[in-house]
Amino acid sequence: MTFHSMWAELLPVGRDSASRGYRRFAWTAADAECRTWFEEQAAARGLAYELDRNGNQWAWLGDPAAGDAVVTGSHLDSVPDGGAFDGPLGVVSSFAALDELRTRGAEFTRPLAVVNFGDEEGARFGLACVGSRLTAGALTAEQAHRLTDADGITLPQAMEAAGHDPDAIGPDPERLARIGAFVELHVEQGRALDLSGDRVGIASAIWPHGRWRFDFRGEANHAGTTRLADRRDPMLSYAETVLAARREAALAGAVATFGKISVEPNGVNAVPSLVRGWLDSRAEDQATLDTVVGGIEKAARAYAEEHGIDLDVVRESFTPVVEFDHALRDELARILGRDTDLKVPVLGTGAGHDAGILSGRIPTAMLFVRNPTGVSHSPAEFAAEDDCVAGVHALADVLEGLACR
Repeated sequence: MTFHSMWAELLPVGRDSASRGYRRFAWTAADAECRTWFEEQAAARGLAYELDRNGNQWAWLGDPAAGDAVVTGSHLDSVPDGGAFDGPLGVVSSFAALDELRTRGAEFTRPLAVVNFGDEEGARFGLACVGSRLTAGALTAEQAHRLTDADGITLPQAMEAAGHDPDAIGPDPERLARIGAFVELHVEQGRALDLSGDRVGIASAIWPHGRWRFDFRGEANHAGTTRLADRRDPMLSYAETVLAARREAALAGAVATFGKISVEPNGVNAVPSLVRGWLDSRAEDQATLDTVVGGIEKAARAYAEEHGIDLDVVRESFTPVVEFDHALRDELARILGRDTDLKVPVLGTGAGHDAGILSGRIPTAMLFVRNPTGVSHSPAEFAAEDDCVAGVHALADVLEGLACR
């Protein structure tokens, strides 16, 4: 099966006809269809298929019990109305790279696996990288059991409805002990490669990043009869905080985004009683991130006091800076530069990935494929097919260098 045929087969799954974006949320029908696709790809190649305790899918070539395995892959779920490439490009490219190695007649000296990590985007339950976090012990079973979606359905209920045992989830140190290296290929979520003219790059690090919830509490009232002077409107404080986030991020060379909002009572003719906004902020280093988030919270509290609003700020998740394994990163650069004088660019990223979660437990590395638009988490996300094929070749070279004689 070629990269093109696999990509065409997966492309319609979970795609919304109106937005043209993807809604492949964890433990839904679209997610199940993606999982079926993965299992079928494993079977078509004679790979040993495995669904682990945390809902991650594995396709093995060789004996996983032998240890020191080389693993590649990514995820198949999406953000709301996300693009086609974020996640799936890594999984499809992994199967395509294995096919290429077999065509080359490569002889494997280490076990090789392709993986699809579950619920990487966190679109449904609000926490990213659930599958890899559980596996690495960065998320406890008790914490996972408390996760709920917008409809009040808990993660255990969703897993059970999809036929998976929620009581089995938890750390999986035995599995991680069998992995010697994990290499994740991903579409670049920015334009660094486009600006440099390179098709493929190597990741250096993932910026520290987190999610904070801002709860602005005011007083519900009639939009038509309440004087402006008598209002305690939390929307004003929230709106001013959104602008403050942009200012603080611009001053620090970081990013800060309020991309999700919940309003109560959410009526056109009602002054809100509660505006709840979620901040996503990322920066190149911890000190800068602290400065940005601290500045946003300080401004929010000043605006809230001015308008008679109560404010609570809760940090819902946080990931410190991730430096990918230097030895593995350098090995990737050596392999990809072996027959050429060109140096493969090494670049940082503000996006989180399963590779980042696993980096504290096993050696991990990442390859990026050029994204000419720089757009991601959007239907406009794009990578040209020749760049995708270049990514497959690069991944095949890396896997051959790591897992073959």
